[in-house]
Amino acid sequence: MGWIFLMFAGIFEVVGVVGMNQINKAKNFRSFSIFIVGIIMSFGLLSLAMKSLPMGTSYAVWTGIGTVGGAIVGMLFYGESKDWKRIMFIMMVLGAAVGLKLMA
Repeated sequence: MGWIFLMFAGIFEVVGVVGMNQINKAKNFRSFSIFIVGIIMSFGLLSLAMKSLPMGTSYAVWTGIGTVGGAIVGMLFYGESKDWKRIMFIMMVLGAAVGLKLMA
């Protein structure tokens, strides 16, 4: 169950980052709501995941999901660079997260 909590914690971290980006564009209730819900859910689920998974692994995988998710959302919806080098480094972060899961 810990890995499921961790996966959703990472997804909600991305939601929180999207909310943060929306706040920079328009300071309205919707933007702040997306940010606050995303961050609260993310930390709450991370806390649940850490009850059964090691802290270091949990934190590394959580930040990895957030990093990769944020980069992908940026490329798909916000016009950020889709350069092959950027994609290669995203794949490296994903590989590290998978490696940590295999070692846990």
